Amino acid sequence: MRTLLDRFLRYVKIDTQADERATTYPSTPGQLVLSALLRDELLTLGYADARMTEFGIVHATVPGNVPGAPTVALNAHVDTSPEFSGKDVKPQVLRDYPGGDIVLPGDRSRVIKAGESPELAALVGKTIVTTDGTTLLGGDDKAGVAIIMEVARILSEDATIPHGPVKIVFTCDEEIGKGVLHLDPADLGAAVAYTLDGSGTGEVEGETFSADKATVTITGVNIHPALAKGRMTNAVRLAGMFVERLPTRTLAPEVTADREGFLHPYLIEGGVPKVTLHILLRDFDTPKLAEYAEILRAVARQLLAEYPEAAIDIAVTPQYRNMLDGMAKEPRAVPHALEAVRRVGLEPKTRAIRGGTDGAMLTAKGLPTPNLSAGEHNFHSPLEWVCLEELEVNVATVIELLKVWAGR
Repeated sequence: MRTLLDRFLRYVKIDTQADERATTYPSTPGQLVLSALLRDELLTLGYADARMTEFGIVHATVPGNVPGAPTVALNAHVDTSPEFSGKDVKPQVLRDYPGGDIVLPGDRSRVIKAGESPELAALVGKTIVTTDGTTLLGGDDKAGVAIIMEVARILSEDATIPHGPVKIVFTCDEEIGKGVLHLDPADLGAAVAYTLDGSGTGEVEGETFSADKATVTITGVNIHPALAKGRMTNAVRLAGMFVERLPTRTLAPEVTADREGFLHPYLIEGGVPKVTLHILLRDFDTPKLAEYAEILRAVARQLLAEYPEAAIDIAVTPQYRNMLDGMAKEPRAVPHALEAVRRVGLEPKTRAIRGGTDGAMLTAKGLPTPNLSAGEHNFHSPLEWVCLEELEVNVATVIELLKVWAGR
């Protein structure tokens, strides 16, 4: 597994953190660096059509060796979450994990607690990769990238593995909802696609949240504090009131689970004259997103009744939609993945993702795209970790999946 480990460590050291405030695509230059590296590695593996588009999207084709087998696409994204730093990642390789908590050496106040990551109990003696605690790791989704690249290497070296044509595609800016903005399913020519962007091993996900993003702009009245009495309307205070009046005991990620949706204010910017709140709207039932948006508007109306001199604008932008309905177009997509998991000796786990993937958007564009395990744990956090042996199992699962689609 040395090749797979070396590959993963090489990728996570490249800073590809997305920036939702950027006006370019991709939003950060580091994504182009990793995309170019992946293109070059694919060319080295012998995939002569490997290319990178002007938007940093990487394409390559693994020619099939089973006539008539459907084309399958494999996707992962190169960017990492904007929620925590991805700069100067210092991966720590813990071989023969002894069990128990893992103290991160760069910030010893940060501890991966075995009680909060119960999946660690089954990985005693395995190889665990973390950071030093000062950055996220980037396993979301560089684990998926490494898995797909390892599959590409194996297929290039072993012509006895039966498979149809395989389209490899790496996207940018998935973490800010723009992963397939410049990707047309027609460019892939695939009957089905799979994202490698899930947790652990053995998971097959054919349903996601539907998602909108609300941008709430609160405009106050600014004046020097010495002259403020009766004249200032502080947008910072109004923003605090706005957040406080959201249904935090019922519709917040901190208090919801399973199929419950939420409103999630995750970023606040500004000062006395103007404050911008960024709020995520999530639910498996798409029509509920409109209800959540109305909750925001109702709070705005309350505040404006109390502070008529202020202004509050709410802009709601669609991000992605539940992919469940789109699975009907290719009813074999999920069952074939379940069979691949069984072939590597695991009992498959199906669940709905409390989040989204590029697959949700590709499915909405007409290409059914379930999500598969990529070995991610505690993603979007400095407590993020992956297990090398889980990555290897996921490589084997993808190989078996290609065999299933080839009818072998």
